[in-house]
Amino acid sequence: MNIRNPKLNMSSILIKSATIVNENRQFVSDILVKDGLIDRIDGHIDVPADKTINAEGLHLFPGCIDDQVHFREPGLTHKANIHSESRAAVAGGITSFMEMPNTIPNALTQELLEQKYEIAAHNSLANYSFFMGASNDNLDEVLKTDINNVCGIKVFMGSSTGNMLVDNPQTLEGIFTHSPMLVAVHCEDEATIRANLNHYKQLLGDNIPVKLHPKIRSEEACYLSSSMAVELAKKHHTRLHILHISTEKETHLFDNTIPLKDKRITAEACIHHLWFTDADYETKGNLIKWNPAVKKESDRDGILKAVLDGRIDVIATDHAPHTLEEKSLPYLQAPSGGPLVQHALPAMLELHHQGKISLEQIAEKMAHNVATCFQVDKRGFIREGYWADLVLVNLNDPWSVEKDNILYKCKWSPFEGVTFRSKIIHTLVSGNLAYSGGSLIEGVGGKRLVFNR
Repeated sequence: MNIRNPKLNMSSILIKSATIVNENRQFVSDILVKDGLIDRIDGHIDVPADKTINAEGLHLFPGCIDDQVHFREPGLTHKANIHSESRAAVAGGITSFMEMPNTIPNALTQELLEQKYEIAAHNSLANYSFFMGASNDNLDEVLKTDINNVCGIKVFMGSSTGNMLVDNPQTLEGIFTHSPMLVAVHCEDEATIRANLNHYKQLLGDNIPVKLHPKIRSEEACYLSSSMAVELAKKHHTRLHILHISTEKETHLFDNTIPLKDKRITAEACIHHLWFTDADYETKGNLIKWNPAVKKESDRDGILKAVLDGRIDVIATDHAPHTLEEKSLPYLQAPSGGPLVQHALPAMLELHHQGKISLEQIAEKMAHNVATCFQVDKRGFIREGYWADLVLVNLNDPWSVEKDNILYKCKWSPFEGVTFRSKIIHTLVSGNLAYSGGSLIEGVGGKRLVFNR
């Protein structure tokens, strides 16, 4: 991957003849970007600009906003860091990310949270926000969170790194009662998982195959936890967002009769649950070991159906890299999670080529709805006066995922060997050209996301 310096980051960029995919329609137009913002959208703009991009035959999407990533900094930087993974995100058309608190140390105080923002301010190529972490004993800290400068509060209702499992009913009641902002929840019932694991240990000892992962982290474990979160949110009128839905059964917990801006309970699907099934454990093994687990084909298809009909509101990655050495360990020792930000948009565009989702729905679920869900200020849409977070895509430029074009620090991908038919050509982050023609353009970083709440 070539890296160029920021000479291409100009104060004005004119994009000519792009097919714009935005707010449920497609149309050909020019766009003028000036001082980081979308200045004009017009069929014909003829003004001087510092740089002109001929986008004839290309599709222009709003930059994707990924509401769930693990960039591993601080404390786990042998796997990844904010600089390396934000580069991969930008190359994949993700212009903004929201990162999770289960780093080391866990982001359980306002001071530790702000330290992550400081790292991103110096190192992130993409726009950024960080979740405040909840534990069984930090409710006072959680309630200090600035609703306009932090994306949300993260609650693990299932095991996680460090002191982040929230399983105290009193603490959960306190968070759901008093949270001033969106609460994002990982839902898996810990007691059910432990019982399932003990069952298979008694049968097989430590020689448990990865194909039993969806039996251990089962549909029942997911549904018990998700349904409890929904009940708590309804009881306390909490703004709840349930992450990485992995079962068809859970999709029926959510409503598609309410406009998104009025929903108090929303849900997310992830790329791996829309792509892989339990049949893939045979060839992929621990490389597709995630929590919650990849499950049956009927779950994958049911999740996509819920995405399309509006029960599930956003598509994200849960990007969570580990080294190949870690993933090569036996099932019980191998960590869960995998890298996805570079390949998420190409994967969804591949599903479009397969006739499973429209371009307009991809823009909606990966940009518009994330901005609406989190009330992100002036991002997620191609509108005059909004920040110019933009992705130009060639829908007919096939390429294969190979070791030498993977940008993750861990240098592997569950998509290795897959040929995608669509290629990201240019990415603009806050009006700066950050990726162009296969080259990353370092030097001008992303901005901290702010929220209208």
